[in-house]
Amino acid sequence: MKKSDVNGENELPLYTFLKSEKGFEGFGSGPVAIAMKAMLKKQDKDYKNKPDIKWNFTKFVIDREGNVVARFEPTNSMKDLDKCIESLI
Repeated sequence: MKKSDVNGENELPLYTFLKSEKGFEGFGSGPVAIAMKAMLKKQDKDYKNKPDIKWNFTKFVIDREGNVVARFEPTNSMKDLDKCIESLI
């Protein structure tokens, strides 16, 4: 185990692939989403248009054939993630 880059020139090829398949689609709504949007807008006004992983705990769901099915940001409900996984079983 070691720290791995998920964005930038040294990002692992796995993350390049995952982000090319499922780009950033937003944080949704709610207090945490609003806080994430405000924080990122200060760092990069164009953050919405970049596929970069914005924060820890971004999750990608991959099916048995290796297709990237979905991307879940840290603000997404774990129930939605569970439903996505259950639909693939």
